Amino acid sequence: MFYREAGDFKTSYDADNQTFPIKFDRIGYYVALLVAFLVVPFMINDYWVNAIFLPFLIYAIAAIGLNILVGYCGQVSLGTGGFMAVGAYACYKLMTSFPEVNIFFHVILAGGITAIVGILFGLPSLRIKGFYLAVATLAAQFFLVWLFNRVPWFYNYSASGQISAPERTLFGVPVTGANTSAWATYLFCLVFLVLCALVARNLTRGMAGRKWMAIRDMDIAAEIIGVNPLKAKMTAFGVSSFFIGISGALFFAVYLGAVEVGEAFGISKSFLVLFMVIIGGLGSIFGSFAGAAFLVLLPVLLKNVLVGGLGWPTDTAAHLEFLIVGALIVTFLIAEPHGLAQLWRVTKEKLRLWPFPH
Repeated sequence: MFYREAGDFKTSYDADNQTFPIKFDRIGYYVALLVAFLVVPFMINDYWVNAIFLPFLIYAIAAIGLNILVGYCGQVSLGTGGFMAVGAYACYKLMTSFPEVNIFFHVILAGGITAIVGILFGLPSLRIKGFYLAVATLAAQFFLVWLFNRVPWFYNYSASGQISAPERTLFGVPVTGANTSAWATYLFCLVFLVLCALVARNLTRGMAGRKWMAIRDMDIAAEIIGVNPLKAKMTAFGVSSFFIGISGALFFAVYLGAVEVGEAFGISKSFLVLFMVIIGGLGSIFGSFAGAAFLVLLPVLLKNVLVGGLGWPTDTAAHLEFLIVGALIVTFLIAEPHGLAQLWRVTKEKLRLWPFPH
């Protein structure tokens, strides 16, 4: 049966503290990675990549970044869309200014620039928190969108105000532009997601993560025991914005190819990523994956079932999607605040004890 640990004993603290202490989980993790890297690229087509896989991979990175800030450090943010725009426009300026540099480094540098911007807008968190911090980050969202719309330098003085990703290759294979292959864009984003997830997992399980959670649980008590609130909050804003900037760069360069900031990175984008974190589970890396998968698959499922299968109007299916997402958010906030991640943890505990009573 699943999750039976008889004979699976730990002989050291490191073994007991690893990310997947149960052998079944470790096997499942490695199998999932092998399937993702060696099987999926040979089975997907353009529809699967553009409708499901690329949105999931990119939004999962953004959800991980926001979860670090909101779920682990307790700093509410409504500026995710604006920070994604910073990553997108930084990547665009780097791609057009330094065409000889590899696109992989452009995406990393775009994340670094977004981290700096995120730290600057995170400074108010030293004085305010809760609702007031949410309003401050919301102001950052509107300011950044206004800035990219009003300063022509950011979109290279284009008459339309739109930015378009030039074609770039990685090992001779196009990953941006009009001549990309489905498997190439998928693997490019998958590599970034795996790297970001590994970095986030190690950070949240280390000293930095413990400081973030101490600030989240009770900031005054954390300061009394020696946690520097300035350093803890600024590192949370920096790391979170770094991941969100990477997702914005990938969203622009690899997924859409051309964006206009008001449409692609508006306030709705900030709420979408926040809903992913809430439904998936605050303070959980797995919850970021689960929330992103749920909110990416839900519209596709509704469109195929209601519009394609039952013949409903498209606008009716879209309204129903909003109703379902809203009802789920209310349900999770009341019944299970830790989201899908907690439901999965409870399920695993029941599997480990079955058929005996809990």
